[in-house]
Amino acid sequence: MKLAFSTLGVPGLPLRDVVRLAADCGYDGVELRAHPEEPVHPGSSAAQRAAAAVEFAAAGVEVLAVAGYARVAGPGPDEPVLAELEGLVRLAADLGARFVRVFPGGGERPEKEADADAARRLGTIAPLAADTGVHVLLETHDSHRRAQDVERVLGPVGHGSIGALWDVLHTWLGGESPAVSFPALAPHLGYVQVKDVASAEDMSPLPLGAGVLPLGACAGVLSAGGWRGWLSWEYEKRWHPQAADFAQLAGPGAEYLRGLVAAART
Repeated sequence: MKLAFSTLGVPGLPLRDVVRLAADCGYDGVELRAHPEEPVHPGSSAAQRAAAAVEFAAAGVEVLAVAGYARVAGPGPDEPVLAELEGLVRLAADLGARFVRVFPGGGERPEKEADADAARRLGTIAPLAADTGVHVLLETHDSHRRAQDVERVLGPVGHGSIGALWDVLHTWLGGESPAVSFPALAPHLGYVQVKDVASAEDMSPLPLGAGVLPLGACAGVLSAGGWRGWLSWEYEKRWHPQAADFAQLAGPGAEYLRGLVAAART
């Protein structure tokens, strides 16, 4: 399995420093938060995108994903959501990223209605994703936090360029064990976001292994299933400024993940 981290852990850090941190700590790639607060986002110019791609390529670090904030199961007309999706896909293509992360965002809408809207919007963007070599991934999050919730949307879409992102925090919050989550997501799985927290009531980010999330069980089911994809550490420093600096945790975190993977294979 390859390792990445999300720039949610280093909010606003210049890309040169992001690349250096990844290379120095042995990460294979980076998940770029696609928000105007960050150095690269859908509003970035062609020159900015090209410079970012060169920066990563020169260091041998992949741009794993563009982590967007489109909410595909949300209320309202399709057009704004589709425009946001198109912008994210084109940004990913320009950066050489293989994945785009999107949220459900269904809120309290009726399940069938939210699912249908999400499936229609993802199906509409699928041809562009395929043409650009990008995969759009629906994250286990908010209104669709369990694997079975995401599967309800992806099944009707039925397109190889539309898949799933497994955020282990949210399936855990949904009461779903890794042994249940992985088989449901496996046919669609793009990559896995890992993290750790103290409890469901205190979700301030912790160093990997210092909290309660079933990271060992996740590594175990992935390994047993023959999955050899990416693990990306999403350390939510942006939302918890009091948390320890990610730069001090990045190296030990990579070693922890390698140890988990090694243990799962024995």
